[in-house]
Amino acid sequence: MRKIGILTGGGDCPGLNAAIRGVVYAAEKFGFSCIGILEGWKGMIEKNTMVLRKEDVAYIIFEGGTILGTSRTNPFKKEENVKKVLDNFKSLDLYALVAIGGEDTLGVATRFYEDYKMNVVGVPKTMDNDLNATDYTFGFDTAVTRAMEAAKALIDTGRSHRRVMVFEVMGRHAGWVALFTAIASASDYVCLPEKKVDPNELIKKVKDAYSRKKFALVVVSEAVEMIDEEKNLGSGEVDQFGHTILKERGVGERIAKFIEKNTGIETRHAVIGHMQRGGEPTLFDRILATRVGIKAAELVRDGDFGKMAALCGNEIKAVPLKEATGQLKLVDNKWIEIMDILF
Repeated sequence: MRKIGILTGGGDCPGLNAAIRGVVYAAEKFGFSCIGILEGWKGMIEKNTMVLRKEDVAYIIFEGGTILGTSRTNPFKKEENVKKVLDNFKSLDLYALVAIGGEDTLGVATRFYEDYKMNVVGVPKTMDNDLNATDYTFGFDTAVTRAMEAAKALIDTGRSHRRVMVFEVMGRHAGWVALFTAIASASDYVCLPEKKVDPNELIKKVKDAYSRKKFALVVVSEAVEMIDEEKNLGSGEVDQFGHTILKERGVGERIAKFIEKNTGIETRHAVIGHMQRGGEPTLFDRILATRVGIKAAELVRDGDFGKMAALCGNEIKAVPLKEATGQLKLVDNKWIEIMDILF
């Protein structure tokens, strides 16, 4: 039997286990066996694996996270690690590798396909929903649903205490999580990384909302900047893909202090953080993850490598990995116009 390797890399999110399950179920039907590569590309460097059979993955569709573990390891940081990945691909007797991940994980997969002709296919995963060439990525719906529920709780306590509540959600480069959370939770204002926050506009919107109902909710993406504000991304520590680690940034707290100082209204902030990444996936994410996992196995069966399974409309189609990872999908002008109406 030909053997397929499966890895999950980058930030975890609900739906990863459902995608693994989809690949394994379809692969066995097509006559392949599967092994899991543990902790993303790190597992390919260290040759760390586990067997994956239908009976091993039958009920993982309920579970958040990933049974394979994950890491932000970038093999291309060291030339010797690139060689280890290529050597282990051969020594593990892999016919193909299914890489499940976001921009960074699939960017590595793209390079191995383009530069070394590795038999690789991609499955798009990111709670940020910022991957190009696919309408939605699994993990996003669950993350926003969890944030939406938390936002409603903040509205309840904000209304009770006559406060402004600032709610910080995840979103490194793209504001999709913040935007959808704000729309779905009837927020009074939203701050996105795609559009620098105008301090005067922010204060006016908050004052207007508070004058009407004696509370207000502002949703903030973790990577936003304010006009004329000195850029401050915390410690400046970066991961192996060159992304600034945002754990110390505290943008929600800074904006809350700014609002209180300039309005005189008692203001509190809350950060949902990694709670968005865990927990059971929603129905939408379970189905989407299953569909793209099955499509990945079909691409392997057909020898259609260098492609990614993408949601286009309501169909799962194959798109080039290079197209999917070449540019991030950001909140565009059409959504900005909707923001102008709602906020």
